[in-house]
Amino acid sequence: MSMTTEQATWFAGTFDRLVGNVGQAVLGKQGVIRLTIMAMIAEGHVLLEDAPGTGKTSLARAIAATVQGTHQRIQFTPDLLPSDVTGVTIYDQNSHAFEFHKGPVFASIVLADEINRASPKTQSALLEVMEESRVTVDGVGHSVGRPFLVIATQNPIEQAGTYRLPEAQLDRFLIKTSIGYPDLASAELILAGASIRDSSAALTPIITTSAVADMADLAATVHVDSAILRYTAQLAEATRDAPESRVGVSVRGAMALIRASKVWAAAQGRHFVLPDDIKELAPHVWTHRFVLDPEAEFAGTTAAQVLARVLADVAAPQARQPATV
Repeated sequence: MSMTTEQATWFAGTFDRLVGNVGQAVLGKQGVIRLTIMAMIAEGHVLLEDAPGTGKTSLARAIAATVQGTHQRIQFTPDLLPSDVTGVTIYDQNSHAFEFHKGPVFASIVLADEINRASPKTQSALLEVMEESRVTVDGVGHSVGRPFLVIATQNPIEQAGTYRLPEAQLDRFLIKTSIGYPDLASAELILAGASIRDSSAALTPIITTSAVADMADLAATVHVDSAILRYTAQLAEATRDAPESRVGVSVRGAMALIRASKVWAAAQGRHFVLPDDIKELAPHVWTHRFVLDPEAEFAGTTAAQVLARVLADVAAPQARQPATV
């Protein structure tokens, strides 16, 4: 059953309230907040590439406080083990049985700080849980629940001693974006409240975690016309055929864009997706999935430039509104 007009209106109102609440703790970053909350409702994950001190931890805490969820921060280091992330099974001498002790990944919002500092083995420990929302230890599966959002960060400046994220793991992130530094007016407000260590602690919850799961289920019912699906497939194929691309957007990447566009449309009070939703979200959902040809990369070509040309070259379908439900 497709989303109704009334449901779309409710969804947009609730989404705006969530954004506004988080915005009380993360000032002047409405765009990033909207993208991150969209990713949470679309049941995806976020990769933030930012310098230290731009508010990444505040963003994770504020979202957790807004949805009455739990929050955990994992500082990734070269000596971090996979069990430090997922948890470990320990033998209890009193009960004479093995018991699973949950790791920090069992939270509504998980901040994986400087993920590229951990070894590839530890990075891969996140793959299953990011893709399937479950952890398997000693053959036993453990669900992390809903909502489940991983906000991973990496420092674009300090690359010494880091491990590059493999393409398979990058493909698990729904979007890649950055918070960036605040504008002058927002910076002044932040400095005025410098004595408050955790501004998210004062936030009033807007909805419950179960309501977020309901929003995710509702967003999945947003209508996507067959012309939009064809357009998305054509865009993905064009990224693979681009001469500067060694690897273009995968099928998973195309599916991620459709999932994201459904939430994005509902957040704007629509029960259907427009071509403009695809165009607006594609840079956030697709650029980190490219693998450029080494010669093109050496010449200074970026994934964003390739995608911009693809979006300009592939003709978008005529926007069609479905019959009102």
